[in-house]
Amino acid sequence: MTNKKRIVIKIGSSSLTSLHGEISRRKLKRIVEEVVELKEEGHEVLLVSSGAVAAGYRKLGCIERPTALTEKQAAASIGQGLLMEAYSEYFLSHGYVASQILITRSDFSDEKRYMNARNTLKILLDRGIVPIVNENDTVTIDRLKFGDNDTLSAKVAGLVDAEQLIILSDIDGLYDSDPRGNPEARLLSNVQEITQEIEDSAGEPGSDVGTGGMKSKIDAFKMTMASGIPAFLGKSGVRGLIKDAVDGTAKGTYFNPSADNGSLDHRKQWIAFNSGPEGIVTVNEKAKSAIVENSGELHAQHVLNVSGKFKNGAVVRLKDLDGEEIGLGIINYSSDQLSRLQNTDFQIDEDELAVVDSEGLVCRLDLPIPASV
Repeated sequence: MTNKKRIVIKIGSSSLTSLHGEISRRKLKRIVEEVVELKEEGHEVLLVSSGAVAAGYRKLGCIERPTALTEKQAAASIGQGLLMEAYSEYFLSHGYVASQILITRSDFSDEKRYMNARNTLKILLDRGIVPIVNENDTVTIDRLKFGDNDTLSAKVAGLVDAEQLIILSDIDGLYDSDPRGNPEARLLSNVQEITQEIEDSAGEPGSDVGTGGMKSKIDAFKMTMASGIPAFLGKSGVRGLIKDAVDGTAKGTYFNPSADNGSLDHRKQWIAFNSGPEGIVTVNEKAKSAIVENSGELHAQHVLNVSGKFKNGAVVRLKDLDGEEIGLGIINYSSDQLSRLQNTDFQIDEDELAVVDSEGLVCRLDLPIPASV
């Protein structure tokens, strides 16, 4: 196939569970069948799947889905194996092997582990395996969680150089207002830019305001668009939706990055979305202009303040005098060294300071990056 794609599909719990909150083998079987159809056409497919807690909480002795963190983690430890057993059974019935990848935010924030995960997934995809990724819920504490699998799926799409991200949801796309309260709400079938109006309509995480809890999905699509990856949002349970989404004919919202969006390479994706900046370097206007123009030069006399403790090689936030974020960079000096050198004539050359430039994330997405990302 000349149009073969590498596709990441995010499957939420609602796409896999029954009305009682348990895993629906009927739903899971249908998703596998749709993925197999893509595989038969020559596409490479990677799943980011929720459902571990739903698969395990009854075996834990809970009548209802638990809310306490320890019980959810215990349920996930039971359910992850059961979920993978079901996936493996259905994929093997069609002649395909599924693999399990459990991951945490710290795996992405450490560059070596990030690249190891990338290499592992590349081998699996090259061998025709269907990797199934989920957050390692059994050991992850709240402050180190991705927050949701929308975010995880966008990060994974960037990690594997996906050519499309498909997010299955309980809503059939992005609307210009909340369709639950406005019968006149209009489905946006094609989005090329995440505007402030779209962000405002999405509401806050966990709120009832906005287009059906859309905030985390918008943050995910901001990442894919910055990385040059087309994405789709549609309603799960619609037969043939996944295939139609790949073909460009499904009902839903397509997020297609325009040429103006640029495309962050792997190094800049890691800096922007996964690194976890360790400090803040405030610079003057002259340095700001040079950084935005991507000259890569930063003289010590242009550094006005250093906040936080960091080692050389750390990722830092670069801000101007007004506190506006200019970009993120890997800096070649520790906070102590930078403070000592602040009044000397030195510069950090292009190899020593990697800044997310104006053609990538800085101007296009209005840094700072959303906290949920």
